[in-house]
Amino acid sequence: MKKFITTVKTIFTIEELRQRIFLTIGFLLIFRLGTFVVLPGVDRDLLGSADKNGLAEMLDIFLGGAFSRASIFALGIMPYISASIVIQLLTVAVPYFQRLQKDGESGRKKISQITRVLTIIITFAQASGYLATTVPQNAVVGVPYGYFVITSMIVLTTGTMFCMWLGEKITEKGIGNGVSMLIMIGIIAQLPGAIQSEIVKRFTTENEQILLFFIEILALFFVVMGVVLLTQAVRRIPLQYPNQVASGSSNRKKKNFIAGPRSFIPLKVNAANVMPIIFAQSLMFVPPLLAGLLPEGNGFRSFIDDAFASQFGWVYSGILAFLIIVFTFFYTAITVNPSQMTDDLKKSGAFIPGIKPGPDTVDFIAKIIDLVTLPGALFLGVVAVLPALAYTLGVGEQFATFYGGTSLIIMVGVVFDTLQQIESYLLMNKYDSMMKGGVDKPSENIVVAD
Repeated sequence: MKKFITTVKTIFTIEELRQRIFLTIGFLLIFRLGTFVVLPGVDRDLLGSADKNGLAEMLDIFLGGAFSRASIFALGIMPYISASIVIQLLTVAVPYFQRLQKDGESGRKKISQITRVLTIIITFAQASGYLATTVPQNAVVGVPYGYFVITSMIVLTTGTMFCMWLGEKITEKGIGNGVSMLIMIGIIAQLPGAIQSEIVKRFTTENEQILLFFIEILALFFVVMGVVLLTQAVRRIPLQYPNQVASGSSNRKKKNFIAGPRSFIPLKVNAANVMPIIFAQSLMFVPPLLAGLLPEGNGFRSFIDDAFASQFGWVYSGILAFLIIVFTFFYTAITVNPSQMTDDLKKSGAFIPGIKPGPDTVDFIAKIIDLVTLPGALFLGVVAVLPALAYTLGVGEQFATFYGGTSLIIMVGVVFDTLQQIESYLLMNKYDSMMKGGVDKPSENIVVAD
């Protein structure tokens, strides 16, 4: 505890880190306040007549209740995530986007601009569907319904772009992970209500189920620990650095190599972190939208309506788990490049013991990545269906959401990423202090050969 208090004090003694933390808190407060601002013309008391399916309930969790409140942030950051998914797929399949990706800073700026334009288009499309399915006509008062739809589509699009701007500012001027942090704060906002509802359920029944409540808390603890282990698990590939020693004055061009210091490449079991979960959850909105275009009584529409009626359904959970596994491999493949890693090793003079430099090293690293990604992807898929299992075993609907699935993985992943960001600032400040206040000492490991 003493160490924790000391660390907190150290954090707030670093001016830059303190400013970034306060700015992040300020941006998050703005986002939370915006989730309570209702669209102009909507009577909040009449919104309860709108039905919500499983996807709407999940989106409401991600957005901290903004979806059900018909807030100006009702669509949140999700359209931007959908646009990012499309652009990342295009960078794999379309040569034009591949060239942009390789063009450095100018290419990234161009991709960013295209992503923003696509975000506006997607938001307009989702806004019309949201208003038609979530805001009933009797909840609109004081303005013609057609005028309300047009203005609300503009407001919702503006709200999404503002959320995207907040995420970028948190990444740029805050402590990083802006988009993920906006989603996390919406999830955390639902946690106190979920715990309260479970307490009411267990303590107000005829036979008070106190022991069962503590068993649920204990089970949740072990699930969280499992997700933490997944997030932190690393496969280390050993490296060797050769030391050059002159062989003697008789032949100064000739040099002998001896074994140098050893290091390793840390390959995370879950290298994709929370992005596969976010991507998969974004795509889960596509089938209901497509099914909604079909006439009533259509077999496919009936199947989709039944499968996506609840986020705790086994069909829904199975589809989500499959998408998470696929996106884990996909995102790992586009973010972890064995060829680039091999080139970096070559430039630094390092090599993997027993593996020839070049193509053999690329193949070896790629094989290790596949081997460590497989259990990580399967574990993410299992965690995705845990809320359905918890709900089946009798856990309350709100509380079951935090027994795994997207909510828990996103929270754990973002928390650890944020802690790593803070740790890097603390480490940098430590080195800066050593550079300013330290005394240069001669190295004890330098050997001068005649």
